[in-house]
This record gives sequence, C-alpha cells and structure tokens, in this order.
Amino acid sequence: MKIRLCAVEADIGACIAAFLAAGLVAAPAFALDFPSRKPGLWEIRTQAGEAAGKAAGPGGAHTVQQCIDAATDKALRDMGQGMGKDMCSKQALSSDGGKLVMDSVCKIGNTVATSHAVISGDFQTAYRMESKSTYSPPLMGRAEGTSAMEARWLGPCKADQKPGDMVMPNGMKMNVLDMMKNGPRRP
Repeated sequence: MKIRLCAVEADIGACIAAFLAAGLVAAPAFALDFPSRKPGLWEIRTQAGEAAGKAAGPGGAHTVQQCIDAATDKALRDMGQGMGKDMCSKQALSSDGGKLVMDSVCKIGNTVATSHAVISGDFQTAYRMESKSTYSPPLMGRAEGTSAMEARWLGPCKADQKPGDMVMPNGMKMNVLDMMKNGPRRP
C-alpha cells in the first residue's frame, strides 16, 4: 500500500522542507542543530499553494497528529539523514534573528527543486514554517510553489497512542517507527 504524506497538489519541494521541520526528515551535517520537539502529541497543519499563509480553506490543506517522545524524534531525524544524502546536493541550516533558515537543492526525478524555508517558534509549544520552492525544469507543470506549515503541541499523547503514531487526515493511524522497521531495506 502506498501512503501519500504530501497531497498531489502540494508543493513537493516545500513538502520536503515541511518534513524537515516536522522532524520526519532531518538533514545531515547541519552546522546548527535542528531543535528537538517537546515529547507528546503534535498537530501539524500544512497549507500548500496560493492559500499558504492565508486563512485555511479546505483545498490544499491537511492536518496530521503525531505522538513523539525524545527517542522517536531523534530516530525520525536520523532516518532522514540517508534520504537527504540521496536526494539533496545542498542542505544548509542557519539562524537569523531567532528564526531558522533552511536552504536546500534537491533532485526529484529529472527536476532540481531549490527551496528556501523560514522556521519560527520554540518547538516546545508551537512552530511555523513558510517555504518557497522553484523547479527546473517545471515539476508536474509547476515552475514554483509555496507552503506554510503550523505545528502546535496538544499535550500528552492519548492513552491509545504510542511514540511514532500518526493520525492521517483521513483518520487512518500508522506508526512511522514500525514502518521504518518493516520497510524496504537499503542495499
């Protein structure tokens, strides 16, 4: 079964940046450490395209909930190291006036996605990321795209949740740690 974490209409480059900020993917060898999130239940809302940064409407937006602990957050960042090495020729993270700035150049098929993201927040109660990407040649007919992601800490994980559990927009629950253990092995 194939699971889509990014909507088809979403900005793919911004989606990569959103995963970085959400802790699903972490870039290797950042000179500056990416902050750890507070353990517990996080709600992560992503809005892509023209609606990014505006009041959320039904199109282009999706919300997931993710239960994490410190070990899960680290495991998810570690998992992303190989993915970043495979896809991205550049991944840079810097600090600018209390905000994190992430720049990346990643290859998606034959397309090079150049992304710039600005992340603000304390990673203890909330954080926000705004991203803009350009594609050369255009990806799925798009030369550029934008995305905004807002994450907020809801409190402790629910009684029926364990670290790694994600509740997808359609209500489906999956555990990303279990998927990592049972997923395809790299050669």
